This record gives sequence, C-alpha cells and structure tokens, in this order.
Amino acid sequence: MSEEKKGFKFPSAYTILFILIILIAIGTWFIPAGSYVYDEEGSPVPGTYHELEQNPQRLRDVILAPINGMYGIENETGNVDVWNYGALFGAIDVALFIIVIGGFLGLTMKTGAIDAGIARITDSMKGREKWMIPVLMIVFAIGGTTYGMAEETLAFYVLIITVMIAAGYDSMTGVAVVMLGAGIGVLGSTINPFATGIASGFAGISVVEGIGWRLVILVLGTIMGIWYVMRYAEKVKKDPTKSIVYDKKEENEKVFLTKRDSDAFPEFTTKRKWVLALFALSFIIMIYGVIPWEDLGITFLPTLWWWFPELTALFLLMAIVIGVVARMSEGELTSSFIEGARDLLGVALIIAIARGITVIMNNGLITDTVLFWAEQALDGLRAVGFVEVTYFLYLPLSFLIPSTSGLATVSMPIMAPLADFAGVGRDLVVTAYQSASGLLNMVTVTSAVVMGGLAIGRVGYDQWWKFVWKIMLMLFVLVFVVLAIATIVGQSV
Repeated sequence: MSEEKKGFKFPSAYTILFILIILIAIGTWFIPAGSYVYDEEGSPVPGTYHELEQNPQRLRDVILAPINGMYGIENETGNVDVWNYGALFGAIDVALFIIVIGGFLGLTMKTGAIDAGIARITDSMKGREKWMIPVLMIVFAIGGTTYGMAEETLAFYVLIITVMIAAGYDSMTGVAVVMLGAGIGVLGSTINPFATGIASGFAGISVVEGIGWRLVILVLGTIMGIWYVMRYAEKVKKDPTKSIVYDKKEENEKVFLTKRDSDAFPEFTTKRKWVLALFALSFIIMIYGVIPWEDLGITFLPTLWWWFPELTALFLLMAIVIGVVARMSEGELTSSFIEGARDLLGVALIIAIARGITVIMNNGLITDTVLFWAEQALDGLRAVGFVEVTYFLYLPLSFLIPSTSGLATVSMPIMAPLADFAGVGRDLVVTAYQSASGLLNMVTVTSAVVMGGLAIGRVGYDQWWKFVWKIMLMLFVLVFVVLAIATIVGQSV
C-alpha cells in the first residue's frame, strides 16, 4: 500500500478569501481612511478624494463580514460622505440566483436532454468525423457562453474520444474538442450567469452591456479553436507518429474502443427535444428581460427592467415547466432540483465570503483610498492602456482566485469605479475579467474540470501544455486586440 505524497497543496478559494478578509482587516488599522464625493449614479467624482477619521476593523467585524456581505449591511460608520455599496447591491440576490439556476441546470441534466442531444449529433455524423469537430465545438461553446458549461462536459469525454480514435485521430483530439470548445465559450461569455452576470451585477451595469464585443471574441475565438483542432487532427490522421500522445496509441485504442459509446446515452425523444427547446427559451427570455429597450430608443418592445430577483423567479418557473414536460413525478422534480442546487451551494458561499472583503474595506473606509491610489497610479494612462493593464492584472488574479464568481465579487467594487476615472465603460472591465479568467481556466492545475478531463482522456498535463500553448497565445492576442478596438470605438462615440 503506497503512502500518500505529502507536499504543498494550493489552498481552496474559501481559504484564500478568508485570509484576504483577515489581511484587509489588519490593513484598516494602517491604510488612511478616506472617501470620494459620489454623483447621483453612484460613480466617484475624480479629484474629490478627502481623508476621514480612521475606522479600524476588529475581530467581531471579521467574523461578521461574510454574513453582512450576504445581506448588504455596510457603512455602519454613520459617515454620510461614504458611498454605501451595500445599499446598491447585496450578495443575497446573487447567491439565491446561483442556487436556483443550479437547481434549473441539475433538473435539466436529469432529463437526459442535453446528453441525448450531443450523443445524437455524434451518432448522426459517424463517417464524417472531420466535420464533427466544428459542430461539437460550436455546441460546447454555446454551452460555455450561455450557462458556463464546465463540469457538465466530463460526461462526454469517453464518448467523443472513442469516436475520434475510431476515426483515426487520437485522444488529444477528443479532449481538445470538449475542453477548448467549452473553454472558449466561457472565455467569450455573453450571458453566462456565473461570470458575466455576477460581474455585471457588482459593476452596477446590465449583463447585456458590452455583449457585442463579447460576441466578437466568442465567434472569432471559436473559429480559431476549430481551425487549430482540425489542423492537428488531420496531421495525426495522415501520420499517427505526429500525435502528442503517440506513446499511448495502442493502449488508448484498447481502452477506449472497448468502452460503450452513444448507446450509454439516453435516446433523443420528442420529449427531450421539447426540454431542450424550453432550456434555450429560458435564456432567450433572460436576455429580453434585462435589455433596457427604452434606453436604446426602441419603444415598440416593453422594457421589463429585470435583474436578479426576476431572473431567479424565471429559472425557478422554467425548472418546474421542464419537469412537467419531462413528466417527472413531484418527488423526482423536487429532488432533482435540490440536487442541482446543492451542487452550486459552494459557489453561493464563495460569493458571501468574497463580499465580506468589500464589507471590511467599506466599513474600514479604505475602499476609496485604494481607488485614490489606483487613480494616481493610472494618471496619464490612456483609456486603451487602462483596459489592457486591467486584462493583464486579471491573469494572475484568476490563478490566485480560481473561482470566477469569487473573483468577480472581490474585484468589481474596485475595478469598475476605476473605469470611470479612465473614462471607459465598465462593461470593458467585465469583458477583461471574464476573458482572462476563461483563458486561465483552460490550463490551471487548480481546476477540477481541466485535471478531470485530462485524466479521463489519459493525457498528461505536460502533453496538454505542449498542445495548447499556441492556441492560448492566439486567444490572448485576440482578446487584447478586441479590447483595444472596443475602447477606441467607445471613446469616439
């Protein structure tokens, strides 16, 4: 019996965030307190920073921080000069939304509709596996950009790798189809509630602001990914020795070609087609509900002014409708919803803990001081420079805090107002954040999705890096260029 290897293990997001709460509480004893004057929209007015009396945070404040962050209880100093971020946005709306959408996704997955749909695509394209690569990558990218498809992809690796090996490709091709497809979708998140939705909420903007540029990243990134994977796959088919995992060729053929393929997946029945249609309709309604049609000068469509409370109700209702259409029993419907909600309970807790950091900073009166220091550091930096620096900054932050929800909750209360100083839209900060996070999450060793997918595909992490580094560089440059163009266009409007 082999002993477990001992060594450094990167701490979880929970631990990192708790440590940050403690460190920032200590910082409130030394960092000067201060505040800006805020306009009616809650944006800090440049040049109005002034110092205030110190309000250091103690042990009791540290312990209560995540709880107060969940409820939005802040600005207990009684100083009217301090902008009350808590009144603007508490974490409880977001946390409840995450839990409900977890139930919605869990119930939909329980119907087998998504599994059956992807298996049907795979089945129908046997003999045309070359074209299966773009079709499946687009499907996974849609999943990534709409609802942050990640852990759900683990169910498809065996099926797709088996088909790719049988077609004369290798296991790396199968892994890349799934991981890059969904990963690029998340990188180019348009309405992904776990990245774009949460970040937009804490930035104080609508989720549809900046969606055009995110669509550009999504479409161009997906095209680049498809080209990259197809090019590699054709090279391997012509000469198997070109495979990065050629040393495992015979073993992989024995392992995967004896596994069950699409027969292990549910049948794509009419009922499951209706479920998929309702699933897609939920996100279409979500988009419609959050778009401020009035502000766009569109009067023939009513503006609903929906945000997290209404969206939570939407996904709760649609989960029930999907359960009824799938002819689930009352017990099966509720248990499936609760199981899905339980899977995302950890994300809701991360949001509460991360929001606790903002509470400590706000009640310690140091948030605006940090903004002031950043304003001074960015003084003279052009708008494009600010956006690109933000993008670069989010790369190491995404490694430090691998939870996209936690990173958005921690960083947006600081980074979004900085955009006001630089004269750029807050939506560009959201795009920079989600693009950097999405890029890192395709390779980070702290991701269960990455390491799990590689383990299923029998691909070493070093082999994955050898395969993926070029497309990672291409995607990095793509985002860099799109952010620059978006900023220039925004400045000229």
